[in-house]
Amino acid sequence: MLLDLPRSGGPLYRRIYLALKTSIRGGRLNPGARLPSTRTLAADLGVSRNSVLLAYEQLAAEGYVVNRDRSAASVAETQPERRAASRPRPAKPARTALSAYGHFLLERLPTPPSSSYALRPGLRYDFRYGRPSPYDFPREIWRRLLAERLRRGSFESNGYGPPSGYEPLRAALKEYVGRARGISCDIEQIVIVSGSQQAFDILARLLVNPGDAVAIEEPNYPGLALPFAAAGARLLPVPVDGEGLDPARLPSPSAGARAVCVSPCHQFPTGVVMPVARRMALLDWAQRAGAWVVEDDYASELRYAGRPIEALQALDRDDRVIHVGTFSKTLLPALRLAYVVLPRSLMAPFVSAKWLADRYTAMLGQEALTDFIASGHFERYLRRACTRNAARRQVLVESLERHFGDGIEIVGENAGVHLLVWLKGVKPHDLPSVIARAEKSGVGLYSAAPLYSTPPKRAGLLFGYAALTETEIRAGIRKLATIVERSGDGTIGLTGPIGR
Repeated sequence: MLLDLPRSGGPLYRRIYLALKTSIRGGRLNPGARLPSTRTLAADLGVSRNSVLLAYEQLAAEGYVVNRDRSAASVAETQPERRAASRPRPAKPARTALSAYGHFLLERLPTPPSSSYALRPGLRYDFRYGRPSPYDFPREIWRRLLAERLRRGSFESNGYGPPSGYEPLRAALKEYVGRARGISCDIEQIVIVSGSQQAFDILARLLVNPGDAVAIEEPNYPGLALPFAAAGARLLPVPVDGEGLDPARLPSPSAGARAVCVSPCHQFPTGVVMPVARRMALLDWAQRAGAWVVEDDYASELRYAGRPIEALQALDRDDRVIHVGTFSKTLLPALRLAYVVLPRSLMAPFVSAKWLADRYTAMLGQEALTDFIASGHFERYLRRACTRNAARRQVLVESLERHFGDGIEIVGENAGVHLLVWLKGVKPHDLPSVIARAEKSGVGLYSAAPLYSTPPKRAGLLFGYAALTETEIRAGIRKLATIVERSGDGTIGLTGPIGR
């Protein structure tokens, strides 16, 4: 037992008594808590057992503990009445001096949104977007690769790793992104990061000064926009239509925008794909504006129809595009592994910033992922995951259309792990009631409104489907249909009165 004995206070037994009494009155030892035996506490403190016995007897005499026998005691359920102690009022604390960055976090992120992707208790059918399937991940293969790496255990595995990442993994990624994404780069241009969020944070701090303008998609992924806002950037929302961000609506090249953040292969949250003509126009704007292009390539591998789409970076001829890829949507978020393909001019400062942020990304996961990619397991897994996700998506679309028909509008390409669905007969201010009622029925729904800087004029929901089975998807949509109903004109509305 950890007990801080006062340096003064008389004989040893009395100092033990005072320390225990302070712990009881201060709440460290709750009523009913069992105290260590006299022998155990004497051994912990390095004192004689008699000193502990005398302390326990004094506490028992005053009513703080109850002795069951000579060697064991517990904190009394009813404590002696305390006399109000006259304590000096603490001085008013000085205002904490924070940087502008710190104040931004207090105002915009007072508590980290760590639970935003967590499972919510009581939800049988949780359509939370952004979660990959826990059923498809090849756990046994991954366990075997980890075990083999642990068995071989090199000095590099157990020591400090390079901030740019495990070189064999970067070499494997160079081959993979060239084959799957059309990206041509050197190993030195690839840096391994602890999730794409770390990449966005580092890029924001490297690329912008307070007051600089940064163009973002409207709507957008907050995890990409917020780091730039925290770094002091002025965010300029650019509307997204059926073909993604429209380069014609970007600020003038002479306006001095420092960067534009896009997700061209599967825009979040709309799911639309930017065509080649817009991609080339975007790159032309970046060249004329002298701006960086941050490409969030979060789910491009999960495409269920048509030919693969090459990355925006593959079209870049001016070294302006920063390509960010992640394994959080294709494998597991818990791996915390992502990568950045950098323009050559950013390689040195980015690696230095990575070193300052967390020195290096954990080596064991990097080594296992290297083997997973090099052995062909990753691409075989992707093919299976695409087949299963395509089936889940089809079930979700069919279920929505069966129950709601023309009362909804489904947006997005046949790709990714979520759908954006607009509810034609529900007003935006009534959407929280739909979500609350669904939660009571065990269905987790999520509004699209937080992804817009200006609230949309219609009610939209994001439906994630990768983490659900086909049976769960059907049942969840069927339950949702009991909360909203179709009307004669094809629109949908709430059943029953709306609670406020």
